Amino acid sequence: MGERNSNEAIESREVCYDTLAQWARGKIQAQLQQLLEEEVTTFLGRAPYARRDAVSSVDPPAGSRNGYGKSRQFAMMNGTITVRRLRVRDLTDRFESKVLPLFTRRTREVGEVLPELYLHGLSSGDFDLALRGLLGEGAPLSASSIQRLKARFEIEYEAWTKRDLSNVQIVYWWADGLYVKAGIADRKSALLTIVGALTTGEKIVLACESGERESKESWLNLLRTLKHRGLRFPQLTVADGHLGIWAALGESHPTGAEQRCWNPKLTNVLDALPKKAQPQAAEMLKAMPYAETQADCERRRDAFVRTYRKTDPKAVDTLLRDWDRMVTFYAFPQEHWRHLRTTNIVEAPFAAVRLRTDASRRSKRVEGAQAIIWKMLRVAETSWRKLNAPELLPLVASGVPFKDGRMSRADGVTCHGTDQAERTAA
Repeated sequence: MGERNSNEAIESREVCYDTLAQWARGKIQAQLQQLLEEEVTTFLGRAPYARRDAVSSVDPPAGSRNGYGKSRQFAMMNGTITVRRLRVRDLTDRFESKVLPLFTRRTREVGEVLPELYLHGLSSGDFDLALRGLLGEGAPLSASSIQRLKARFEIEYEAWTKRDLSNVQIVYWWADGLYVKAGIADRKSALLTIVGALTTGEKIVLACESGERESKESWLNLLRTLKHRGLRFPQLTVADGHLGIWAALGESHPTGAEQRCWNPKLTNVLDALPKKAQPQAAEMLKAMPYAETQADCERRRDAFVRTYRKTDPKAVDTLLRDWDRMVTFYAFPQEHWRHLRTTNIVEAPFAAVRLRTDASRRSKRVEGAQAIIWKMLRVAETSWRKLNAPELLPLVASGVPFKDGRMSRADGVTCHGTDQAERTAA
């Protein structure tokens, strides 16, 4: 079981990295093209379609744009990017780009470090840093060019945070926070992130905003914002053990079911045990969330308690603390349990960021780290798999009860969720 989960985690990271590399190539292609546009704008002293006599500059250069020349392709280690060269007419001397030769000489090394280099630039909120890393310190990048590129990205994020959510129907959502050292403050800021599962089984990013230490106030502000934008809250929340999210949910969504992530729980219990006792305890603990019924899970819990109560009471207390939230997933379809036991749906994309901790630590601003996490989640979103048995999600959304993963009928008899879903649909 552990080996299978490990392989799944590795595959998830590989998919995330490949998707990220593809996205980064697209971004570099778009920004290189924009740099070529800005280079001509700077050379001519006016923006596209601006009349020469409307530009208030001293002795503006002659010449005007004349479309595009032949496309140029740059082969990298992890793919190819294509840009179009701009043409300028009515000049005494031919216009030659200063950017393209720099990029041509550096394509191989750029290809090797493209994702990390670009992510570093975003995570520090500094496009200039990333682009100069690509093109060299002598690259002709004007301050206005960099500001325009950064402004585009910020506008994209702002529009995303204000979109209407009244037509989005979610059944489950996963909430987690990533801590980054950003800004000049001594305190850490958390990026509060929520991923939701639609009734179709698709998973989407709902929120990624900075908050102070995952406090109740931070989570409450985020939840209120989502509700104000029309989002209907789901049947179940999956989150870790931070008290802030649970306190906020108790106030803003008291009727929703709550499931704690098993991963930190098991880690905390093992940390409370001596090393020599950890291998045996780990086997007992890992078997609990995979029990077929809640009663069986609690029998395994009781066996652990009997084994370690006298010798390691702290570990036992850690396991028992907030136990009701550990077994909530048994009240939902068994086909969905693998998705509901943990916050891995959010953690997997975060893993790519944590593998690049240097980038996060170099962040100058919280907004810079916020931007890169949000963008990575949106990129990962395009390759996320649907939840298992999506046909059961509308039943969960409508409040149909389940017990030990099976649907409960009015006469108290339980039946397999998929079979009952088919009969209901018929």
